[in-house]
Amino acid sequence: MCLIVFAYKKHPQFDLVFAANRDEFYKRPTRPARFWDDYPDLLAGKDLTAGGTWMGVNRRGQFAALTNYRDPSITKENPPSRGEIVLDYLTRQNDPADYLKNLHQNAAAYMGFNILTGTPDHLLHYSNQEGEINRVEPGLHGLSNHLLDTPWPKVEQAKAELEMVMKNNRFTEEAIFDVLKNDQPAADEQLPDTGIPKDLEKKVSPAFIKGENYGTRSSTILLIGKGGNVIFEERRFKSGTQVIDDTNRFEFEI
Repeated sequence: MCLIVFAYKKHPQFDLVFAANRDEFYKRPTRPARFWDDYPDLLAGKDLTAGGTWMGVNRRGQFAALTNYRDPSITKENPPSRGEIVLDYLTRQNDPADYLKNLHQNAAAYMGFNILTGTPDHLLHYSNQEGEINRVEPGLHGLSNHLLDTPWPKVEQAKAELEMVMKNNRFTEEAIFDVLKNDQPAADEQLPDTGIPKDLEKKVSPAFIKGENYGTRSSTILLIGKGGNVIFEERRFKSGTQVIDDTNRFEFEI
């Protein structure tokens, strides 16, 4: 994931309203979201190169999502795949705080990352660049390739648009997906400085990226209701466009 925006305990019907774009190289093979054969309770897409995933939920109500932390000065020799972090949490009977405490012991081995883990009643954030386990407070939040709620233009725009969806009595799944469609780059004076060239910084500044070799591969929404009902929908796109290639939708109870 490279953009996440979510409302936590802010909607009368849903404890979690989550929307995210996954940005990746187009050539990297990916399996669509589904319940896994080897982990029947796990619903997630799969990175077919390293075997992990970037976000998912299971039938016990555990949820996790990961973004990379962008800093080209970070180098590691043969680092483990960050996708294994999400997979490991969701396939074990883990208390989220205990899991993150254990992860912290080995977090320096990974390239930079953020992870959201927990349940509708106990949601946590951790980054190996910050090294602290933080409880996510009820409210509206955004996460890209820095820390939680870092005010990058696309994060702030997505948060504002999701807030409008929540307020304007137009709370539909389609309206949530619309939040993720903004493909306009940020103004030069608003661009963050993450250590990459400015022209590249601008290319990756929209919520929805349409690069030649790299861009938004999929958009996903996850709604977890107060009664335990879950709605999960993934839309995958033709490379470099917003043309939907396939849709994978699931509803179940936790």
